[in-house]
Amino acid sequence: MLSEEVSPLKKEKATGYVVQRSGLADYFPTHVHSPAFWEALGRAVGAFGFLEETLLKAIFAVTATTPYKDSEIVAAYEAWVPKLTRSLSDPLGGLIDTYGKAVRDHPGLDIENFDSLLDDLREACRTRNAICHGSWGAPNLGGLSVPFFVNKQGEVFDTPIGVDFLAQLRKATAELACSVIDTVTHMGWQFPGSNGPGRVVWQSAADTGAVST
Repeated sequence: MLSEEVSPLKKEKATGYVVQRSGLADYFPTHVHSPAFWEALGRAVGAFGFLEETLLKAIFAVTATTPYKDSEIVAAYEAWVPKLTRSLSDPLGGLIDTYGKAVRDHPGLDIENFDSLLDDLREACRTRNAICHGSWGAPNLGGLSVPFFVNKQGEVFDTPIGVDFLAQLRKATAELACSVIDTVTHMGWQFPGSNGPGRVVWQSAADTGAVST
């Protein structure tokens, strides 16, 4: 470290600078990609939002239809409400874990290749984090861009992404959401929030016409 007598900082005050906003390109900092790229990215992100909502509703349906002994019902209900409340704000990875445990704890569910579905959901989650939270640098000559993203394990995302990749990702994510829905509807239950066939998972007193006293 320099002493005060010879430090250059003591001789001359540094010049400060600020960003000249008026010189920024239209749509900065998203101006270097095509509108088609941003549309494909937005639709892919939207598909992941739908997947998260679908997992939340599936958790509700599976846990609400899990049978318990009479002696276990009170404790199960007391644990159920906080679980649903926590899931409302859980990220995708947490929803996948809660969903997987809920299905395995349900004695009436025997879903073929369920482990493979969970693996696919977790793989999609890794990609989702990069495209939702990454910073998109300039595309190469082929229109592909690698988002700057490092996960909690220190792994750097290095897959070049373009419109075709994002379109396929959206389709694959929608397919995963459909598979999650299937785990509820194949039991004969109506998927929550839909007008599809099956028995309603939960009805309020107002829906059933019951009068509380």
